Amino acid sequence: MISTKSRIGIIGAGTSGAYLASLLIQEGFQVDLFEKAPVVRTDGCGILIVQAGMKALHEGNPRISKKIIDSGDPVKLFEFRNLKGGLINAETVTYAEDELPGMLVHRKAILEAILETLPANIIHFNAHLSSIAQTENRAIAYFKDGSHWEGDLIIGADGILSKVRQSVAPNIKPSYLGDLVWRGIVVDDSFCPEGNFFVYVRGRGIYANFFHIGANRTHWGFFVEQALDDSEIGRLQPANIAIPPQELAKLPEDARNVIASTPLESIICRYSYDIDPLPQIYSGRVLLIGDAAHAKSPTRARGMTSGWEDGLSLVKHLKSSHSIAEALQDFQNERLPIVHEYQRTSREMSQKIGRR
Repeated sequence: MISTKSRIGIIGAGTSGAYLASLLIQEGFQVDLFEKAPVVRTDGCGILIVQAGMKALHEGNPRISKKIIDSGDPVKLFEFRNLKGGLINAETVTYAEDELPGMLVHRKAILEAILETLPANIIHFNAHLSSIAQTENRAIAYFKDGSHWEGDLIIGADGILSKVRQSVAPNIKPSYLGDLVWRGIVVDDSFCPEGNFFVYVRGRGIYANFFHIGANRTHWGFFVEQALDDSEIGRLQPANIAIPPQELAKLPEDARNVIASTPLESIICRYSYDIDPLPQIYSGRVLLIGDAAHAKSPTRARGMTSGWEDGLSLVKHLKSSHSIAEALQDFQNERLPIVHEYQRTSREMSQKIGRR
């Protein structure tokens, strides 16, 4: 096994980076977690955690999976509707007595459940990464405030616009998937019952989803097909974040009213991007996980799940390998085919199903 005295630096304190930090600390590794924001960002909207994701959390730390189960709703029903509100198909979800459920939950609850397992002193805030350097045996992270960190391994968990990725696979640009997306959370005690996930299938250039996330709250997502102006290329958020009334009017009145009743401060607007599959996810002593390594369309709900699976796999290889180089190569050999398949099928579903 690689020495637990090894120093590992993780860039990005989102769900992938924080979970990996938790797993590594459990095994005794020396971990520093760097976050560019002044606090951990627990904002965001609702998340569907598929059963594979819950299993990945439970395998690493059952306390985390239990906290998430207590914070949200197990999935009970998927219902697919047309844009007139008519039922197309419904799929009831049942679980065995000892089976982990798929969960509908607020992103805030997920991240807080993971952060509770971390010692407070391992997270370093306002850590804006500037560059990374390597020697044969060390990796060095330089930050914009003039400080630096040196250790045995640097892991980039810094999302789709990863700065760390430049040290592994340079010049990778996000690929636009064709949708401008609004997401929000609103108090709702009538439209979307507990455990229900409604999908208004794509048509007339839009689609939408709604699901209950506990505590009388409903998450919604509204997707509008839109060309990307040259001035917007590479931006995550458009200059104009207002929902076009003519597009919202394509939804049935009850669904439309849920969106319209959401406070503006509870709405997030983003372009939908993924990245092309990378030929490698490590170089020397620098490794990528999560969206930094394989950002994908949300259509298969494998975003967070694949980041947690990365963490479990990496810790397994660090525990069983004789060197960091061996562990990273074995990790890449295991994970690349899996995450490439996630990326490929997620993109295909996003770009083909119901497009104009």
